[in-house]
Amino acid sequence: MAVYVVKPGDNLWAVSRLYGVPIQSIVELNGLESAGAIVPGLAIYIPDNEQPIRYYRIKSGDTLWRLAARFSTTIPDILSANPGLDPSRLYIDQPINLPSPLPLEIDTLGFVVPYSQEALLPIIGQLAGQLTYLAISAYSFTNEGYAYVELEDRTIVSRSVELNIVPLLMIRNLQGGEFSAELAGRVLQSPVYRQNLILSLVNLARQRGYGGISIDFEFIPPPQRNDFSLFLTDLKAALGDLILHVNVHAKTADIPTNRIIGAYDYEAIGRAADLVAVMTIDYGYPTGPPDPVAPLWWMYQVVRYSLTQINPSKLQIAMPLYGYDKVAGTNITKALSVQGAQNLAISKGSVIRYDTAAQAPWFRYWLGTEEHIVWFEDIRSYMAKYKLMDQYSLGGTTFWQLRLPAPQNWAYLRNEVIVRKRLGL
Repeated sequence: MAVYVVKPGDNLWAVSRLYGVPIQSIVELNGLESAGAIVPGLAIYIPDNEQPIRYYRIKSGDTLWRLAARFSTTIPDILSANPGLDPSRLYIDQPINLPSPLPLEIDTLGFVVPYSQEALLPIIGQLAGQLTYLAISAYSFTNEGYAYVELEDRTIVSRSVELNIVPLLMIRNLQGGEFSAELAGRVLQSPVYRQNLILSLVNLARQRGYGGISIDFEFIPPPQRNDFSLFLTDLKAALGDLILHVNVHAKTADIPTNRIIGAYDYEAIGRAADLVAVMTIDYGYPTGPPDPVAPLWWMYQVVRYSLTQINPSKLQIAMPLYGYDKVAGTNITKALSVQGAQNLAISKGSVIRYDTAAQAPWFRYWLGTEEHIVWFEDIRSYMAKYKLMDQYSLGGTTFWQLRLPAPQNWAYLRNEVIVRKRLGL
């Protein structure tokens, strides 16, 4: 595969001739609005038939011979892909590139909020090959711990099963459309209410044809840290062969008193759950200063800490399908899809910059005297995140949320990665 970064004076006709790919294919793969104007800094994804590169970090006992056998490659090819590599001086955690015919294999999970099932069905159908799980956010619970349906979901559940996607019942501690720390604390601290929640969740999941449950409890009061871990342990016991997926805020160290991350005991959660999704998104958050949504340097820090607590095969990192358009010097923020951000840059004639430390694109534009700064994702930043998953042998990734178009990401997954399927296992 190739990534072409547009230079001043470029046009799609020239890019098409350079790679021997029809202009319309470039437009569709990259979610461009037309074959007309493009801007410097725009990253264009071009699939090809070259052998993929796998990414690895050296572990105790590794040799180039063993790596060549494991990845179906050769020592000369490894040396060619790693100029200056000394086979006699490999060291623990050393990054290494491995040319290999064996693509990266991961589990993926997409989130949906079914305000309109009819609008979501074609999206799910289009992305079915790139999804292992579908978490359907349609549930909350009462002050006494009884789970209930907020949005109708039956059509999406049945269609997911038809498409070989495992549907997960996603429940959040929502009241009035907002996360409620009080609701989570009240239910988790009561053994009776916890049991109500467990029984009602398991009953709903089995009655409505789900393959498991995805928990997204946010702003849990830190005093309920042990209660939350106990709830998850008991819930998994009650679920039996159904999947327990748990979403947790990202952290780089354990701070048990912190109001956002304190209630998440990663080690206990990792023991209880089948999958743990660390929310490596919103580093640059709504109403905050202009910052990358998911900077790679931060994601590496989060992953390294998480792996001290959670088995890598259970660990998922989150990938945003969105960016933020922020008015400089204010807390005004507008969310938009990554495709929308890319095409906004083109429509404004803005040069797209790329932050190499964050591995993230951004641009600025002006509305009168109002400066806007937009951080988003593109094929380069997505590739860097898949490289992170490969290097640390992570279980996979999650996407928030599927209604937001991200053509480059889905094209890369389709062409470069094997997405595992779990139905019937």
